[in-house]
Amino acid sequence: MGIALVLGFVGFVTSFGAHVVAVNLPFYAESVGVGVAVIGVLIAAYDLAEVVAKPVFGAIADRQGMKRTMLAGIAIFTLASLAYLVVPPQLLIVIRFLQGLGAAALSAVSLALVGTYFTRDRGRAYGLYNAMKGAGYVLSPIVGGAIVLQADFAAIFPVTAAIGVLAFVLSAALPQPEREGDLDDDDDFSWSSFTAVFREPTLLPWYLVIVANMFLVGILFGFLPVRIYELRLDPFASGLFLSLVAASYLLVQPLAGALADRVAPSITVRIGLMLGASSVVLAPFVEGLALGIVSVLAGIGVGTVWTNTDMLVSRLARRGRLGATMGAAGSFKELGDMIGPVAIGVLSQAFGLTTGFVVCGLIGLLSLTLVRGRSAALAAET
Repeated sequence: MGIALVLGFVGFVTSFGAHVVAVNLPFYAESVGVGVAVIGVLIAAYDLAEVVAKPVFGAIADRQGMKRTMLAGIAIFTLASLAYLVVPPQLLIVIRFLQGLGAAALSAVSLALVGTYFTRDRGRAYGLYNAMKGAGYVLSPIVGGAIVLQADFAAIFPVTAAIGVLAFVLSAALPQPEREGDLDDDDDFSWSSFTAVFREPTLLPWYLVIVANMFLVGILFGFLPVRIYELRLDPFASGLFLSLVAASYLLVQPLAGALADRVAPSITVRIGLMLGASSVVLAPFVEGLALGIVSVLAGIGVGTVWTNTDMLVSRLARRGRLGATMGAAGSFKELGDMIGPVAIGVLSQAFGLTTGFVVCGLIGLLSLTLVRGRSAALAAET
């Protein structure tokens, strides 16, 4: 499983790189004299690059080689990080977009490579990959805060570049993956072939499940702090609850992946969706220890679905299109992650926070219909 850990570290590059900058943007805004609207634009620039570029780089990887494409993505991310040191600070939006392009390539292709390297124990491999990648979300606020405190905002970028260099070196040592098989001559890189992975009937239900799960992830990490604030808890208690979600989300993924290697993964996805969505419904009605338990169950639920949908989509990808398929799945993840906070924000503004949580949780529960009956269909498809 050493290969899975290396690929997970590649995923760590983008999760750490995205959030170590994002959580410290208020310091940047203060230093260059811009408002909170610019902070939102800077965060969106990175996300937009990933949404657009992930399926593109995935399709390129299928034709030009996955390892080569991943190394190119790491190089783009690293060079973009270093470029901040020589450009005016006002050009951070360009740096963030370029970082996002590099992250799109390294993230989508490293995810696809897990499926390429591991034909057996694939669930366990995806669990390790996602746990390693997810560690970036946990460590980035701590490390980034320490860097800014000891130096300044600009010091973040050589650190992210150094992580990129390490990922490049480790990835270069990986064995050359076997190609899954070339596409037919009449299936060259065209708009029709590029969009084919978005229209595959066997993949569409799982893409929608990914959107639903990320919808819940965005709500939990974006609006659970709002619920905690509503309870007037101190910052330590707030951090504790959020740490519970993050820790349970990370730790469950290797376990959920290993379990999916032994039982029908659609069953684990169904259980995960139920836990995540039910926790969102319950969040506004509990507090104290009960809220802590709900937070842990929420993390377990979304973490389980995250890993097992990655495995399922990789199994269902057409031969020669694994990169494009995992890239498309990555775009759907970003879509769900953006929709969730917007939906609960609008509902909460109009009808109150309780209504926002309940309605969004019920939407999550409705997504269970996407999985119903999929066990038998999945067996036939694979």
